Amino acid sequence: MCSAEPLSAPSNRRIDACAIIPPDLSNVLDDAWSVARRVPGFLLEGEARFLGTVAACLPKAGAIVEIGSFKGKSTVMLAKVAQHYDLGRIISIDPHNFNSAELENHKSTADASTYADFTQNLQSAGVSDWVEAHRALSGDMARTWNAPIRLLWIDGDHSYRGAKLDFDGFSRHLVPGGVVAFHDALHEFAGPIRVFVEDVLRSSKFGPSGFVHSIAWSQFRPDDGERFASQRAALERTAARLIPFLHDERELHGLRKLRFKAVRSRVPRSAISPSDWASLLNRSE
Repeated sequence: MCSAEPLSAPSNRRIDACAIIPPDLSNVLDDAWSVARRVPGFLLEGEARFLGTVAACLPKAGAIVEIGSFKGKSTVMLAKVAQHYDLGRIISIDPHNFNSAELENHKSTADASTYADFTQNLQSAGVSDWVEAHRALSGDMARTWNAPIRLLWIDGDHSYRGAKLDFDGFSRHLVPGGVVAFHDALHEFAGPIRVFVEDVLRSSKFGPSGFVHSIAWSQFRPDDGERFASQRAALERTAARLIPFLHDERELHGLRKLRFKAVRSRVPRSAISPSDWASLLNRSE
């Protein structure tokens, strides 16, 4: 049986699907957020702390892969945690060319790039050596990727095609017990929510799942995912109601937008403490 209690040292990590809370996690998350919060971006504090928790508590070996970095807010958060616990470098994949609809309004010139800001923010945070940055399209990286992944953080092209390509290209490398997480799954984008519902919640290969603010997450449990079928199904029934509003990928306006927000309000998405999250992964029944 797994335990959600802290171990005496963060290096004593079980090689299974259990989540183990390092005893100093709270301080590490505080320190990481104090640096990451200064980086421009769209990540909320609760979302950043959740990502840091996942990175720190998963016992599996494998890479932490970030698809979509913008100016480095989540990159810095993850890298600070990885630096403290010696988790290896964060693999950051982003062409840094405003190639998605979400970022178009933040583009100031035709040849604009976020890469200079990204690298400067890593340097200012003291984590340049803890990030392996690939200035590339995720689809190009996926074609040659062959390493195991413990945390797959998808925050790139939010169209259905983009999110589906990212999930299909990298999720096959998730190690059992690893986690996939999508950003903006509860915002007005078709990709993250559709892929999460259709490819994750409806798959018996995944186990405990949930939302933290706009992050949708699930643990890859190919051997015992069926144990969590009822939990996934309950979440799927609520989350799937958002898809008809976004299926055609048109911008929401007026009454349609108000209805979308009403449906979204029924999706449980509160922040979760590290101990509660670990207990969800570690339940024995």
